[in-house]
Amino acid sequence: MIDLKRQGQIYPFEFDLPYRLIISGLPALNLINICSFMQHLENSSQIRKNTDTSAMHAHAIHIRASNIGCARDNKQIFSNLNFEIKSGVALFVRGPNGAGKSTLLMALAGLLPFEGTLDFGRSKQKTEELPNAHLIHFVSLLNAMKPQMTLAENLDFWCRMFGGATRPIPAALEKSGLGGLDNFQAGHLSTGQRHRLSLARLLVNPRPVWLLDEPSSALDDAGDAWVARLIEGHLANNGLVIAATHRPIHLNDKFAQNTLSIGSVQK
Repeated sequence: MIDLKRQGQIYPFEFDLPYRLIISGLPALNLINICSFMQHLENSSQIRKNTDTSAMHAHAIHIRASNIGCARDNKQIFSNLNFEIKSGVALFVRGPNGAGKSTLLMALAGLLPFEGTLDFGRSKQKTEELPNAHLIHFVSLLNAMKPQMTLAENLDFWCRMFGGATRPIPAALEKSGLGGLDNFQAGHLSTGQRHRLSLARLLVNPRPVWLLDEPSSALDDAGDAWVARLIEGHLANNGLVIAATHRPIHLNDKFAQNTLSIGSVQK
């Protein structure tokens, strides 16, 4: 464990060999990137102080991706992907293991370089004051929850990290099927419960764009249904969801939903 201190705040991060930073479910920031990352936190702190991210749901977002390609470790993962998605719509990304579903989400989140063009289609309103990253929640299979901290303490940490408007933590835990476990240590949760806790961050810090990597992974049938209701609630609030998933997520037919298929694994 390494505690990075900045302006009186402590940000605990976990490192494993070869020094990969695990934060908010994101793998792959090496030590060379840490200084710039922490500078980004400092620069964005003033933005977060006076910004109600929940208000962004009132402004339509229309993402247009043209000829998107991505390579990792000098290997082309995919190329020439094209899609459009707007507020109120869910896009499910499907394809075999290794086709690049997670890589695509990380590129959309601004965590990986990519070829092509990506336009968020934001109108000249309040949202123009913020970088696209401040509109996005990215939740991956890495839950980024501290096992020695309670569920409430974990969510409180992410509330402070993300900034902006927040919603009550007990209510978020209740909606996530973790009601009454506020003071329970996260390390004692089951795999499915830890995944529910990770997704609970979506409920305490409203942001209009959700990028979800296997959101129903490790969940039982009731969890699958909960993820579907979670996404439906976000779409009903003018949110936008891009989810990479192998498992079907059954949304009510009244919600617009499309599928982006990424083909075979690049050799």
